[in-house]
Amino acid sequence: MPINSTKYESSWKEPAMTKEQMQNRLRWAALGLTLVLGIFYAGSKWGPRQPAAGNVEALPLAGGPAAGSVRESLPGLAMPRGQDVALTDEEAINVRVYRQAAPAVANILTKATQYDFFMDPVAVEGAGSGFLIDPRGYILTNFHVVQGAQTIEVVLGDRSRYPAKFIGADQRNDVALVKIDPKGKTLAALTLGDSGALQVGQKVLAIGNPFGFQSTLTTGVVSALGRTVQTSETTFIDEAIQTDASINHGNSGGPLLNSHGEVIGINSAIYTPSGTTAGIGFAIPINTVAIPINTARQIAQDLITEGRVHRAYLGVGTLPVGGGLAEALDLPVKEGLLVETLARGGPGDRAGIHGGNRTVVIGMQRLNIGGDVIVALDGKPAASQLDVNVALNRKKPGEKITVTVYRGDKKMDIEVTLGERPGN
Repeated sequence: MPINSTKYESSWKEPAMTKEQMQNRLRWAALGLTLVLGIFYAGSKWGPRQPAAGNVEALPLAGGPAAGSVRESLPGLAMPRGQDVALTDEEAINVRVYRQAAPAVANILTKATQYDFFMDPVAVEGAGSGFLIDPRGYILTNFHVVQGAQTIEVVLGDRSRYPAKFIGADQRNDVALVKIDPKGKTLAALTLGDSGALQVGQKVLAIGNPFGFQSTLTTGVVSALGRTVQTSETTFIDEAIQTDASINHGNSGGPLLNSHGEVIGINSAIYTPSGTTAGIGFAIPINTVAIPINTARQIAQDLITEGRVHRAYLGVGTLPVGGGLAEALDLPVKEGLLVETLARGGPGDRAGIHGGNRTVVIGMQRLNIGGDVIVALDGKPAASQLDVNVALNRKKPGEKITVTVYRGDKKMDIEVTLGERPGN
């Protein structure tokens, strides 16, 4: 008769162990576990093994530091402990320059009133940056930061606040000067360096208030030098310093510094297809010993000592001509500046430059023609008002400039003694 295994297994029971049998089983289990652990320990201690990457311990050499202090003797492995953190050379420069310069960098807050479509007054607030250049409270910034402001307030790096007075500006170079009253407080002004000594690749640091975040530091290098950058229809940066240090809205007017903490430029403009920084920023040179241009330092000096900026003046009104217009006027050149008007008794008039002598209408444009066509200034091509402004920016009143013109088909050079622009 076959055995029913299910019924058989369910009905079988193991006889109960005696107390002595239970104790013997526990002793053998403990002995076996001890033997296994001993074998594992021996293998891990003396058996062959491959050390895990990144887990190598450095042993001190004879006469070297004792175990336990080896980590501190290996650069890069020390754990940060507050002020004991070791800085790289570059980090040390960043920290030193920031601590030195940040107290003198200003957050400039402006208020103005504009009128909407219904001629209702609307309060408009603005913000930018600036920096102290004189312990008496003189602060350099961009003209566009304070343009049209009815009230100006300055917040320094230590969060102290001062009302500020507009002293003056050179709109063409986008440089302005404001002043605060320190009221007996000792102010630390920044040192002005020489922008003309810069080299591409040199380290630079920018401090400002981008988007209202006060005393923000960014770093980079000088990306290019000697560029002329037109920032609006009436303003430009001559001999601009191009940098990849991040510059955003609110940085305008702040200092660009070298690794010695000297100001070498005023951060003024960015190239931005998207509205945010694209790694291409431009600064106005603070001072160029080797290149004769109206730098921010010279502008500030004029404003402090005389309350006005001395700017060279040619006294001609011109119209850029090129392409189809030059052909329509039957000019002997493809591009240049047609002299339409002359300031009576002005430098160009006194030197013998000819203005327009008859009026014509071309398309929807009314022109004074028949005057000289300027093609060069001091030997450099001139085809736009920007070319004229750049040439005059490198001159002072009383200096001479050679104006190359076509009068009909005749080319000639006319030497002009420049005057001083009225209304400054």
